[in-house]
Amino acid sequence: MKTLSIILGIFLVFALGCQPTQPAEPTLRRTEGTLTVDGRNRFYLINLPPNYDQSNDVPLVIALHGGGGKGSQMESDYLLTEKANAAQFAIVYPDGVQSDGILGARTWNAGTCCDYAVEKNIDDVKFIGVLIDELIKKYPNINPKKVYATGMSNGAMMCYRLACELSNKIAAIAPVAGTLATTTTCQPTRPVPILHIHSKLDAKVPYEGGTGIFGYYFPPVADGLSAWVKNDGCASTSKTVNTFPNYTLTKWSNCTNSTIEFYFTNDGGHSWPGGVKSRVAADDPSTAINANDVIWEFFQRYQLP
Repeated sequence: MKTLSIILGIFLVFALGCQPTQPAEPTLRRTEGTLTVDGRNRFYLINLPPNYDQSNDVPLVIALHGGGGKGSQMESDYLLTEKANAAQFAIVYPDGVQSDGILGARTWNAGTCCDYAVEKNIDDVKFIGVLIDELIKKYPNINPKKVYATGMSNGAMMCYRLACELSNKIAAIAPVAGTLATTTTCQPTRPVPILHIHSKLDAKVPYEGGTGIFGYYFPPVADGLSAWVKNDGCASTSKTVNTFPNYTLTKWSNCTNSTIEFYFTNDGGHSWPGGVKSRVAADDPSTAINANDVIWEFFQRYQLP
Protein backbone atom coordinates (compact mmCIF):
# COMPACT_ATOMS: atom_id res chain seq x y z
CA MET A 1 0.00 0.00 0.00
CA LYS A 2 2.83 2.34 0.93
CA THR A 3 4.55 1.67 -2.41
CA LEU A 4 1.25 2.26 -4.25
CA SER A 5 0.77 5.61 -2.47
CA ILE A 6 4.28 6.73 -3.43
CA ILE A 7 3.71 5.79 -7.07
CA LEU A 8 0.34 7.57 -7.10
CA GLY A 9 1.92 10.68 -5.54
CA ILE A 10 4.66 10.75 -8.16
CA PHE A 11 2.06 10.34 -10.91
CA LEU A 12 0.01 13.26 -9.59
CA VAL A 13 3.07 15.52 -9.38
CA PHE A 14 3.96 14.80 -13.00
CA ALA A 15 0.37 15.02 -14.16
CA LEU A 16 -0.20 18.39 -12.52
CA GLY A 17 3.14 19.67 -13.72
CA CYS A 18 2.20 18.85 -17.29
CA GLN A 19 -1.02 20.85 -17.26
CA PRO A 20 -0.97 23.61 -19.91
CA THR A 21 -0.08 26.99 -18.46
CA GLN A 22 -3.01 29.42 -18.53
CA PRO A 23 -2.18 32.65 -20.42
CA ALA A 24 -1.81 35.65 -18.17
CA GLU A 25 -4.67 38.09 -18.16
CA PRO A 26 -3.82 41.17 -20.25
CA THR A 27 -2.98 44.26 -18.26
CA LEU A 28 -5.60 46.97 -18.61
CA ARG A 29 -4.34 50.51 -18.24
CA ARG A 30 -6.91 53.07 -17.19
CA THR A 31 -5.34 56.27 -15.90
CA GLU A 32 -6.42 59.77 -14.95
CA GLY A 33 -4.24 62.66 -16.05
CA THR A 34 -3.94 66.43 -15.79
CA LEU A 35 -2.62 69.08 -18.17
CA THR A 36 -2.18 72.78 -17.55
CA VAL A 37 -3.30 74.80 -20.55
CA ASP A 38 -3.64 78.59 -20.44
CA GLY A 39 -3.29 78.48 -16.67
CA ARG A 40 -6.15 76.00 -16.17
CA ASN A 41 -5.84 72.43 -14.98
CA ARG A 42 -7.50 70.21 -17.56
CA PHE A 43 -8.45 66.64 -16.72
CA TYR A 44 -8.72 63.48 -18.78
CA LEU A 45 -9.18 59.74 -18.40
CA ILE A 46 -7.31 57.41 -20.76
CA ASN A 47 -7.72 53.68 -21.33
CA LEU A 48 -5.12 51.66 -23.23
CA PRO A 49 -6.18 48.41 -24.93
CA PRO A 50 -4.96 44.97 -23.79
CA ASN A 51 -2.58 44.70 -26.78
CA TYR A 52 -0.91 48.09 -26.20
CA ASP A 53 2.53 46.64 -25.31
CA GLN A 54 2.50 44.28 -28.30
CA SER A 55 1.66 46.87 -30.97
CA ASN A 56 3.27 50.05 -32.25
CA ASP A 57 0.18 50.85 -34.32
CA VAL A 58 -2.44 51.67 -31.67
CA PRO A 59 -5.17 54.08 -32.84
CA LEU A 60 -6.55 56.72 -30.44
CA VAL A 61 -10.13 57.96 -30.12
CA ILE A 62 -10.88 61.25 -28.38
CA ALA A 63 -14.36 60.98 -26.81
CA LEU A 64 -16.00 64.32 -25.99
CA HIS A 65 -18.91 64.35 -23.54
CA GLY A 66 -22.05 66.43 -23.93
CA GLY A 67 -22.76 69.69 -22.12
CA GLY A 68 -23.22 69.04 -18.40
CA GLY A 69 -21.57 65.63 -18.64
CA LYS A 70 -18.02 64.49 -17.99
CA GLY A 71 -15.57 61.95 -19.31
CA SER A 72 -16.36 59.19 -16.83
CA GLN A 73 -20.09 59.61 -17.49
CA MET A 74 -19.54 59.28 -21.23
CA GLU A 75 -17.48 56.16 -20.68
CA SER A 76 -20.14 54.43 -18.57
CA ASP A 77 -23.24 55.53 -20.52
CA TYR A 78 -21.98 54.83 -24.04
CA LEU A 79 -19.95 51.65 -23.38
CA LEU A 80 -17.02 53.08 -25.30
CA THR A 81 -14.16 51.54 -23.35
CA GLU A 82 -15.52 48.05 -23.95
CA LYS A 83 -15.65 48.78 -27.67
CA ALA A 84 -12.18 50.33 -27.70
CA ASN A 85 -10.65 47.32 -25.90
CA ALA A 86 -12.33 44.88 -28.30
CA ALA A 87 -11.13 46.86 -31.33
CA GLN A 88 -7.65 47.41 -29.81
CA PHE A 89 -7.90 51.20 -29.71
CA ALA A 90 -6.76 53.57 -27.00
CA ILE A 91 -9.49 55.97 -25.90
CA VAL A 92 -9.26 59.23 -23.98
CA TYR A 93 -12.09 61.09 -22.26
CA PRO A 94 -11.17 64.74 -21.67
CA ASP A 95 -13.33 66.91 -19.40
CA GLY A 96 -14.71 70.24 -20.52
CA VAL A 97 -14.17 73.24 -18.28
CA GLN A 98 -16.41 73.38 -15.23
CA SER A 99 -18.55 76.46 -14.67
CA ASP A 100 -18.48 78.41 -11.42
CA GLY A 101 -22.28 78.18 -11.10
CA ILE A 102 -24.30 76.04 -8.74
CA LEU A 103 -24.44 73.10 -11.14
CA GLY A 104 -20.77 73.24 -12.07
CA ALA A 105 -21.63 72.08 -15.59
CA ARG A 106 -18.77 71.14 -17.91
CA THR A 107 -18.93 72.40 -21.50
CA TRP A 108 -16.88 72.83 -24.66
CA ASN A 109 -16.32 76.00 -26.65
CA ALA A 110 -17.53 74.73 -30.02
CA GLY A 111 -18.27 78.23 -31.34
CA THR A 112 -21.76 79.40 -30.46
CA CYS A 113 -22.25 76.66 -27.85
CA CYS A 114 -22.02 76.18 -25.00
CA ASP A 115 -22.38 78.08 -21.72
CA TYR A 116 -19.31 78.78 -19.55
CA ALA A 117 -16.74 77.61 -22.12
CA VAL A 118 -18.08 80.09 -24.67
CA GLU A 119 -18.59 82.89 -22.15
CA LYS A 120 -14.97 82.60 -21.00
CA ASN A 121 -13.69 81.98 -24.54
CA ILE A 122 -11.90 78.80 -23.48
CA ASP A 123 -9.45 77.61 -26.14
CA ASP A 124 -10.55 73.99 -26.26
CA VAL A 125 -8.94 73.49 -29.66
CA LYS A 126 -5.59 74.30 -28.06
CA PHE A 127 -6.36 71.94 -25.15
CA ILE A 128 -7.14 69.01 -27.43
CA GLY A 129 -4.08 69.73 -29.59
CA VAL A 130 -1.83 69.76 -26.52
CA LEU A 131 -3.54 66.61 -25.23
CA ILE A 132 -2.89 64.75 -28.49
CA ASP A 133 0.79 65.74 -28.43
CA GLU A 134 1.11 64.76 -24.76
CA LEU A 135 -0.46 61.33 -25.24
CA ILE A 136 1.62 60.52 -28.30
CA LYS A 137 4.75 61.45 -26.34
CA LYS A 138 3.71 59.57 -23.20
CA TYR A 139 2.41 56.49 -25.01
CA PRO A 140 4.73 55.99 -28.02
CA ASN A 141 2.82 52.98 -29.35
CA ILE A 142 -0.07 55.28 -30.33
CA ASN A 143 0.04 55.92 -34.07
CA PRO A 144 -0.13 59.72 -34.61
CA LYS A 145 -1.71 59.14 -38.03
CA LYS A 146 -4.65 57.32 -36.43
CA VAL A 147 -6.18 59.85 -34.07
CA TYR A 148 -9.98 60.28 -34.25
CA ALA A 149 -12.68 62.26 -32.45
CA THR A 150 -16.24 61.41 -31.54
CA GLY A 151 -18.63 63.27 -29.29
CA MET A 152 -22.18 63.70 -28.06
CA SER A 153 -24.21 66.92 -28.38
CA ASN A 154 -21.90 69.81 -27.35
CA GLY A 155 -19.06 67.27 -27.72
CA ALA A 156 -20.24 66.55 -31.26
CA MET A 157 -20.13 70.27 -32.02
CA MET A 158 -16.60 70.33 -30.64
CA CYS A 159 -15.69 67.47 -33.01
CA TYR A 160 -16.72 69.65 -35.93
CA ARG A 161 -14.60 72.53 -34.66
CA LEU A 162 -11.61 70.23 -34.26
CA ALA A 163 -12.05 69.00 -37.83
CA CYS A 164 -12.06 72.63 -38.99
CA GLU A 165 -9.01 73.71 -36.97
CA LEU A 166 -7.00 70.55 -36.20
CA SER A 167 -7.31 68.62 -39.45
CA ASN A 168 -3.53 68.11 -39.36
CA LYS A 169 -3.87 66.02 -36.20
CA ILE A 170 -7.28 64.31 -36.51
CA ALA A 171 -7.87 61.70 -39.20
CA ALA A 172 -11.70 61.50 -39.04
CA ILE A 173 -14.62 62.53 -36.81
CA ALA A 174 -17.95 61.01 -35.79
CA PRO A 175 -20.33 63.54 -34.20
CA VAL A 176 -23.55 62.29 -32.57
CA ALA A 177 -26.57 64.54 -31.94
CA GLY A 178 -24.72 67.78 -32.63
CA THR A 179 -24.20 70.24 -35.47
CA LEU A 180 -21.56 72.54 -36.94
CA ALA A 181 -21.68 75.62 -34.69
CA THR A 182 -18.45 77.47 -35.47
CA THR A 183 -18.50 81.26 -35.55
CA THR A 184 -16.11 81.52 -38.49
CA THR A 185 -15.95 79.79 -41.85
CA CYS A 186 -14.64 76.25 -41.54
CA GLN A 187 -11.31 76.05 -43.39
CA PRO A 188 -9.54 72.72 -42.80
CA THR A 189 -6.10 72.17 -44.26
CA ARG A 190 -7.17 68.80 -45.69
CA PRO A 191 -10.40 66.87 -46.34
CA VAL A 192 -11.71 65.19 -43.18
CA PRO A 193 -13.94 62.08 -43.33
CA ILE A 194 -17.20 62.71 -41.45
CA LEU A 195 -19.72 60.26 -39.98
CA HIS A 196 -22.74 62.02 -38.48
CA ILE A 197 -25.50 60.33 -36.42
CA HIS A 198 -28.78 62.07 -35.56
CA SER A 199 -32.36 61.25 -34.66
CA LYS A 200 -35.51 62.67 -36.25
CA LEU A 201 -36.92 62.89 -32.73
CA ASP A 202 -34.09 65.01 -31.31
CA ALA A 203 -35.72 68.15 -29.87
CA LYS A 204 -32.63 69.33 -27.96
CA VAL A 205 -30.49 69.82 -31.07
CA PRO A 206 -33.16 69.69 -33.80
CA TYR A 207 -32.10 68.26 -37.14
CA GLU A 208 -33.92 71.07 -38.97
CA GLY A 209 -32.25 73.67 -36.77
CA GLY A 210 -33.88 76.09 -34.37
CA THR A 211 -34.11 76.66 -30.65
CA GLY A 212 -33.15 73.66 -28.57
CA ILE A 213 -31.72 72.85 -25.17
CA PHE A 214 -31.24 75.79 -22.76
CA GLY A 215 -32.68 78.16 -25.35
CA TYR A 216 -29.70 77.95 -27.72
CA TYR A 217 -30.23 78.34 -31.45
CA PHE A 218 -28.65 75.54 -33.47
CA PRO A 219 -28.02 75.67 -37.24
CA PRO A 220 -29.58 72.87 -39.32
CA VAL A 221 -27.52 69.69 -39.46
CA ALA A 222 -27.84 69.71 -43.25
CA ASP A 223 -26.02 73.06 -43.40
CA GLY A 224 -23.00 71.61 -41.63
CA LEU A 225 -23.00 68.53 -43.84
CA SER A 226 -23.22 70.73 -46.94
CA ALA A 227 -20.23 72.74 -45.76
CA TRP A 228 -18.23 69.54 -45.38
CA VAL A 229 -19.37 68.22 -48.75
CA LYS A 230 -17.70 71.32 -50.14
CA ASN A 231 -14.64 71.09 -47.87
CA ASP A 232 -14.09 67.45 -48.84
CA GLY A 233 -14.50 68.10 -52.55
CA CYS A 234 -17.40 65.67 -52.91
CA ALA A 235 -19.01 65.53 -56.34
CA SER A 236 -22.66 66.59 -56.35
CA THR A 237 -23.54 63.34 -58.12
CA SER A 238 -21.87 61.17 -55.46
CA LYS A 239 -24.78 61.24 -53.01
CA THR A 240 -26.59 57.93 -52.40
CA VAL A 241 -29.51 57.38 -50.06
CA ASN A 242 -30.41 53.96 -48.65
CA THR A 243 -33.61 53.66 -46.64
CA PHE A 244 -33.95 50.93 -44.01
CA PRO A 245 -36.89 50.17 -41.69
CA ASN A 246 -35.61 52.33 -38.79
CA TYR A 247 -33.01 54.62 -40.33
CA THR A 248 -31.71 56.25 -43.49
CA LEU A 249 -28.08 56.18 -44.54
CA THR A 250 -26.86 58.94 -46.86
CA LYS A 251 -23.35 58.75 -48.29
CA TRP A 252 -21.17 61.09 -50.27
CA SER A 253 -18.47 58.78 -51.58
CA ASN A 254 -16.82 60.53 -54.53
CA CYS A 255 -14.79 62.91 -52.34
CA THR A 256 -11.12 63.83 -52.00
CA ASN A 257 -9.56 61.04 -49.90
CA SER A 258 -12.63 60.93 -47.68
CA THR A 259 -16.31 60.11 -47.43
CA ILE A 260 -19.22 61.65 -45.60
CA GLU A 261 -21.86 59.40 -44.06
CA PHE A 262 -25.07 60.40 -42.31
CA TYR A 263 -27.17 57.98 -40.23
CA PHE A 264 -30.63 59.44 -39.59
CA THR A 265 -32.64 57.30 -37.17
CA ASN A 266 -36.43 57.22 -36.84
CA ASP A 267 -36.28 56.37 -33.13
CA GLY A 268 -34.29 57.55 -30.14
CA GLY A 269 -33.88 61.24 -29.51
CA HIS A 270 -31.04 63.26 -28.05
CA SER A 271 -29.14 60.11 -27.14
CA TRP A 272 -26.34 57.72 -28.10
CA PRO A 273 -27.67 54.83 -30.24
CA GLY A 274 -26.98 51.54 -28.51
CA GLY A 275 -25.96 53.27 -25.28
CA VAL A 276 -27.48 53.25 -21.80
CA LYS A 277 -30.30 55.57 -20.75
CA SER A 278 -28.38 57.64 -18.22
CA ARG A 279 -31.27 59.06 -16.21
CA VAL A 280 -35.05 58.87 -16.00
CA ALA A 281 -35.65 62.13 -17.88
CA ALA A 282 -33.21 61.27 -20.68
CA ASP A 283 -34.34 60.26 -24.16
CA ASP A 284 -34.36 56.55 -24.96
CA PRO A 285 -31.34 55.59 -27.08
CA SER A 286 -32.04 54.50 -30.64
CA THR A 287 -32.03 50.77 -31.28
CA ALA A 288 -31.89 51.22 -35.07
CA ILE A 289 -28.10 51.13 -35.10
CA ASN A 290 -25.24 50.71 -32.65
CA ALA A 291 -23.25 53.93 -32.77
CA ASN A 292 -20.05 52.32 -31.48
CA ASP A 293 -20.04 49.68 -34.21
CA VAL A 294 -20.59 52.06 -37.13
CA ILE A 295 -18.16 54.64 -35.73
CA TRP A 296 -15.32 52.15 -35.26
CA GLU A 297 -15.88 50.59 -38.67
CA PHE A 298 -15.67 54.09 -40.15
CA PHE A 299 -12.53 55.11 -38.26
CA GLN A 300 -10.72 51.93 -39.28
CA ARG A 301 -10.84 53.04 -42.91
CA TYR A 302 -8.87 56.25 -42.47
CA GLN A 303 -5.58 57.68 -41.35
CA LEU A 304 -3.68 60.90 -41.88
CA PRO A 305 -1.55 61.10 -45.02
